[in-house]
Amino acid sequence: MMRLPKFRYYSPRTIADAVAIRSDAGPEGAYVAGGTDLYPNMKRRQQTPKVVVGLSRISELSRIGEQNGRLVLGAGLLLSNVENDPRVRAEYPGLAHAVSEISTPPLRNMGTIGGNLLLDTRCNYYDQNYEWRKAIDFCMKTDRQQICWVAPGSPKCLAVQSADTVPVLIAMGARAVLSSGREEREVAVEDLYRNDGIDYLRKRPEELLTEVVLPAANGWRASYRKLRRRGAFDFPVLSVGAAVWREDGKVTSARLVLGGVASAPVRLSAAEAVLAGRPLDKESIEAAAAAAAGPSRPMDNTDFSFLWRKEMTAKFVRSALADLV
Repeated sequence: MMRLPKFRYYSPRTIADAVAIRSDAGPEGAYVAGGTDLYPNMKRRQQTPKVVVGLSRISELSRIGEQNGRLVLGAGLLLSNVENDPRVRAEYPGLAHAVSEISTPPLRNMGTIGGNLLLDTRCNYYDQNYEWRKAIDFCMKTDRQQICWVAPGSPKCLAVQSADTVPVLIAMGARAVLSSGREEREVAVEDLYRNDGIDYLRKRPEELLTEVVLPAANGWRASYRKLRRRGAFDFPVLSVGAAVWREDGKVTSARLVLGGVASAPVRLSAAEAVLAGRPLDKESIEAAAAAAAGPSRPMDNTDFSFLWRKEMTAKFVRSALADLV
C-alpha cells in the first residue's frame, strides 16, 4: 500500500488567503483542488510538498457566469459540473465532449477544470512508484538526475502533456485568469505551457488559476478526438482539438491542436493554413490531415508504439474535422 508522506494542510476560504499561504511555503508548497493528480503523485513520491493548500472551500472558484458575452468557468468547478452544464453543452459541445472523455465518472466528480489544465506531465518511467524508479536510478524529472529514460541522449525531460481539455480549449481560443493575491492577469490558455517535461507551466508557482474564460459562441464550432487503449479511464496518447470559423460556406479561420505527443500542446499551423479560404469538405480535410502528420513527433513515453501514434495523427485530425462538417 502506498501512503501519503507527512504534510501540513490548510483550507482557506478566500483566494487572497490561499495565495498568501502558498507564497509563504515557497518551493515546499502546493495547491490542491480535487487531488486526483497531486495525491497519487505524492504517494509515489514524485511530489512531496510539506504544505498543501486546499481550494475546495473557496466558493468563488466554483462559480459559472457570463462576462461580455463570454462564459466564465471557475477553476474549481468539478469536471462533472462542466460536462453537464446546460450552457456548456449547448454552446460549447466540443468542450463538453472533451470533459466527458476524462477518466471515469467518480474521478470527474472529484477533479476540477483548473486541475485538468495544470495536470502534471507524465511518461512510462515517471509514472511508477518510488521503489521502481529507484531501481533504474531515477530520472531528471523526479530526482534531478542527468538522464531522461525516454531518450537517454536528450538534454531535457520528455514527459508528455496529456490533459484532455487543453487541446480543445486552445483551439477555441480560451483564456485563463491567474491571481497573485493583489492582482490578476489574463493569458491565452495556449500561453500557459512550455515544451519542457519538468518546467512545463508558464506561471509563477504561487499564482492561482482562478477562471477559465470561453470565447463568445459566435459562428465557430469545436470538436475533440482522443486515442487511448481503453474506452475509459486512460489518458490520451494522442488527442486532437479542432475549431473552425466559417462564412459563406468557406473556412475563414481554423485552429488545430495536438495533445499527448510532446511536453506542451502542438499547434498545427500548416494544417490550419491549408483550410483557410476553402470549404470544409472531403478534399480540404484530407489536405489538412496530411499536413498535420509532419509536426506530430511522439516519443516512446506512453502506451502504444510512437510510430503508430504518429501514423494515427492524420486519421484523428481527419475525424475531428469531419465532426465539424
